[in-house]
Parts: sequence; structure tokens; C-alpha cells
Amino acid sequence: MIRRLAIATYLACAITRSLPAQKRLQSSDIDTITLHGASRHAAYGSDMLQFGELRMPDGKGPFPVAVVVHGGCYLSTYASLRSTAALAEALTDAGIATWNVEYRRYDNAGGAWPGTFLDIANGTDYVRTLAKTEPLDTTRVIAIGHSAGGQLALWLPTRAALAKGTPLYVAHPLHITGVVALGPITDMREYQTRERDVCGNPAIETVLGGMPAAVPDRVKMVSPIERVPLRVPTVLVAGANDGIAPRKALDAYAAVARAKGDSVRIITTAGEGHFEAIAPARAAGKAAIAAARELVGIRK
Repeated sequence: MIRRLAIATYLACAITRSLPAQKRLQSSDIDTITLHGASRHAAYGSDMLQFGELRMPDGKGPFPVAVVVHGGCYLSTYASLRSTAALAEALTDAGIATWNVEYRRYDNAGGAWPGTFLDIANGTDYVRTLAKTEPLDTTRVIAIGHSAGGQLALWLPTRAALAKGTPLYVAHPLHITGVVALGPITDMREYQTRERDVCGNPAIETVLGGMPAAVPDRVKMVSPIERVPLRVPTVLVAGANDGIAPRKALDAYAAVARAKGDSVRIITTAGEGHFEAIAPARAAGKAAIAAARELVGIRK
């Protein structure tokens, strides 16, 4: 019963508390968007959740790549890679190869700290393996993430700066050349104070294995606002009525990042909520696709 109430809270509060002129989307709406293209299933690890879906554009390539990371407040019952499949397909139609990554959340065996973060790291580095048999341009790899996946996408470019010997360190991580963060969690300390109102679950302290004040080193290793500068161009996209990523939170992150020298652009779309950013036909979804094309250098 508690789990059902938590899911209902997430779906309702993440969108908005006010009635929209146009029906705002819920996660269940995203999961029913019809898919039309083929994808290749590939495992990047031995666990049943360590896999991704590769989608390739038409043509010979080599193609730029978007590593796509779904959200769900780090809880498996909220979302899966099906949530970002329609966006990944639309990006592929736009000329970008997509690697839509599944990963273990905090309620999965081996998830939380450090497993959730290692899954995203290892899944991203697996692009190099995919490039051995597919025409992928590993010099043009961007990260696109939604909600909690936005936090993970913003974290990816900073992996090379992790200290050797720390739990998330790997030598020579795949270089990320840009980030499109959709309704992202940008400050894990700040978000923890309101997570139950918008996510309906103890997202941050559970995925980190402790309250932020109790595990400050972990927060510093993964929270985007504490990882800047990313040193890559970043675009934040959210509906104007997104409760998880309100404009105030986006502005706070951008101010800190810009002060450290990062290029950060914020796009908010009127009348939209949290899930429109992963719906290709909605304004936020179109903005996300346009931003991705720009970051990989597709002009036509």
C-alpha cells in the first residue's frame, strides 16, 4: 500500500499541483508512445538489469552517439528504459545513434551505492565495445538523462576527475562531449529536502546509502552542483511546471556552473510538466532533440 501511494505521489506531484490547459503527461503516458524502429539489445554486465538498447540511424556513419539515461527517483517501480525509448528513437531518426541504458536502482540487488553509479559508468564505457562492430563516432558522445537520470548524465563528464582509489574511479572513462539534462536533479543535498513531496520516496539518502550530511564524500563524488565545472556544454530542459526541476533549482545550478566557467543554457517550456521532456512530440521533447543535434554538430 505504501509503495502504491508513493508511486501516485510521484506521478501527481512531479507534474504540477495546478490544473493544466493542455493535459500534462504522466509516466504511464510516455510508456505507451508507439515505437516504430528496431533496436539491438546488448548486455554490458552479467546482471539481468545491466543492458541497453542500441538504435542506429539509416546510412553508413560513423554516427554521433547519445547515451540515454532514464529517471524514476532511483526506484525501479517508477521507470525503466522504456520511459526513454521514444526519445531515443526520435534522436535516432534525427541522425544520432542512441544507447538507452538500463541499470540497477536502490531497490535492486547490487544497486544504490556504489552499484547504481557504476552501472551507468560501465554502461557508458561499453559504447567503445559497441563501436567495434557498429559505425559509432566515439569522439562525439553526449549524455542525455531525465530526472534522476539527469543527475547521472550530468555526472558522467566528471568521472575523469574522480580521485584514484575512490569507489567510482576508473582509468580512462569514455569522454562525454556534452550533456542534455531533462528535468534533472542538479543538487542532491537540496533535492533531499523536498524529495518526498515530489518523488514520494527517500530517493537521495537511499541511493547514497545515507543522508547527505552523513556521507558528504559521496555527495561530492556525484551531485552535479558539487562536480562543476563539467567542462562540456550543457543544456537543461524542463517544463515550466516541472516540480522536480523548478526554474529556481535550474538557475541555482547554472549560476554555480557558469561561475566555474561552464557553458549552461536553460530551456523551459510553458504549460508543460516533468514528463514532456521525454515526449518527442511535445515542446520540451522537441527542444531536447534540437539541443542534442546542436551538441553533436548536426546542422541540417
